[in-house]
Amino acid sequence: MKHSLKFLAALLLPALPAPLQAADIRVGTDAKTIHEAIQRAQPGDTIHLQPIVYRDYAGFYGKKGEAGKPITLDGHGATLEGSDPIDPAKWREISPGLFANDELLRPRNMDDAVIGRWFFLWDGRMNLMGRTSKGRSAPLKKAEELQPGEWTFVKDPSREKPPSKQIYGTFFLRLPAGQKLAEADIAAPVRSAGVQMSGDNAHLVIRNLTATHPYNDGFNIHGDCRDVVFENIRAIECGDDGISAHESAEYRVDGLVSIGNSTGITDTVAAHTSYNRVFIADCHGYDLFFLDNGRYKLTNAVVLSSAQNPFVLAGRDDQRAELILENVLIRRIGPAKNAEVAKTAVLDARRVTFENLELNARGGVKFENCIINGKPMPEGSPATGADRAKLIGELVPAEYRQQFAQP
Repeated sequence: MKHSLKFLAALLLPALPAPLQAADIRVGTDAKTIHEAIQRAQPGDTIHLQPIVYRDYAGFYGKKGEAGKPITLDGHGATLEGSDPIDPAKWREISPGLFANDELLRPRNMDDAVIGRWFFLWDGRMNLMGRTSKGRSAPLKKAEELQPGEWTFVKDPSREKPPSKQIYGTFFLRLPAGQKLAEADIAAPVRSAGVQMSGDNAHLVIRNLTATHPYNDGFNIHGDCRDVVFENIRAIECGDDGISAHESAEYRVDGLVSIGNSTGITDTVAAHTSYNRVFIADCHGYDLFFLDNGRYKLTNAVVLSSAQNPFVLAGRDDQRAELILENVLIRRIGPAKNAEVAKTAVLDARRVTFENLELNARGGVKFENCIINGKPMPEGSPATGADRAKLIGELVPAEYRQQFAQP
C-alpha cells in the first residue's frame, strides 16, 4: 500500500517544465529589427547582426539575462550608423545656395545640449564648425555669414514654451553657387547613440560592433548595470563621448577603439568601470575624462592625445574620483597642455608613460614604475614605464603608428 500511495502522489505532482534552450536570434530573418530582437531575447540567447551598416541603434531598457546565462548582442563586425542622408524635399532655398530647414529634428529631441553636439556629414566627413560638446567651441555663425560647405543653427525663441528646455529654430546649409541640394552628399545625425542603456540592466554582453555618427555617445550607459561586458567595440566620430558611464553603472570593456569623438571616454557620478586593450585618437574636447565619486580602471591602453584637454580626473563638491592606470601610454601631439588630477581625486599609476605631457597633480597620486615626460616617477627610480613597443604593436592601427615614431 505504501508503494501505491507513493506512485499516486507522483502522478499528482505537477510536471516540471523542460529547461529552455538558448536561442539564436538573427536580425533580418528571425526578427525584423534590432529592437524586436532585444525585446524577444531571453537569458542565454544571442542576437546576431550581419556585418553590414544598420541605420539603427541598440537600446537596452531594463533588460536582464541571468548569471552564467547572459543575453548577448554579437555584431559580427556590424556598424550602427547614427546619421541619415538629408531629404532635399524638406529644405527650402531662401537665396542662391542657402538652404533652410525648421523641422530637422522633432522638438522634443532638440535642446541646447543637442545643438552643442551637432554636426553634419559633408561628403562623408564630419563637419563640426569648430564646435565640440565639451571644451571650447566656436560661436554659431549667422546664416548670411556662411561660406560654401558650412552650416549653422539660428534659434527662434518665440516658439519656446518655458519651463520646457526644448528649443526651436532653423538649420542652414550653404552650398557652392549652382549646386543643387539633391547633388550634395550631406547627412545629419538623427539618432542619439549606437548602443544605449537605461534603467536596471544585468548580465549582458555586447561585442564586435561599431557605433558611428550619433549626435550623442557611441555607447551611452545610464542607470544601474550589473555584469555588463563590452568586447571588441568601436566608437567613431560621435557627437559626444565614445563611451560614457553614468549613475551607478558597472561594466567591463575588453577591446575599445575610440576615434574622432568629442571625448574618448567620459565616466561620471558613481559608476564603476574597467577598460582593457584601448586605443584613443583624434578627440576634440577630452581624451580621458573621469568624474565624481566613481571607481575607474584603464589597463593596456594607448592614447594619441590631441584634444583640448588630454586627461582630467576630478571629483565634484565633496566627492572623490579614483582611477587606476596600468600599462598605459599617453602621447601628446596637440598643443601643450597638462594632464590634471584635481584635489578631489586619487590616481594610482603603474607602468604609465606620459610623452610630451606634464602631470599637474593636486590630489593624491601614487607612482609605480612610471615615466612622466622623460622623468622617472618616483623620482630617482629606475622606471621603464609602459611596455611601449608591445602596446603600439598590438593596439595602434597601422595608419597611426607613424605618430609614435616621431620624437
